[in-house]
Amino acid sequence: QVQLVESGGGLVQAGGSLRLSCVASGRTRNNISISWFRQSPGKGREFVAGHTRLRDTSFYSDSVKGRFTISKDNAKSTLYLQMDNLTPGDTAMYYCEAAPGAVTSQSVGVRRLYNYWGQGTQVTVSS
Repeated sequence: QVQLVESGGGLVQAGGSLRLSCVASGRTRNNISISWFRQSPGKGREFVAGHTRLRDTSFYSDSVKGRFTISKDNAKSTLYLQMDNLTPGDTAMYYCEAAPGAVTSQSVGVRRLYNYWGQGTQVTVSS
């Protein structure tokens, strides 16, 4: 079992930055890959960025590449998502989700592989 808790969302102006945190706990927290997904009203949940235990690698969607950066603090079991140069299009509820074991560049965005997620944190970017 894995528990995930997100934090760090808020209201920011376009061009601003936020850092989201995802704290993992539970017996299998060291044997998972964690990714960030987001969901806007009326839309499906989309992949944003993810980290895999395989070669300790991070992946990003084209829409955030160059603006968002994943980092982690293993001692705190925390994955961070640094979001820079935010735009109104980034407004959404952000969720961290965990998949067992390692994901690859081909599977990192496949939601059905993720069986744990948190309650989400809201990010709102004003123009």
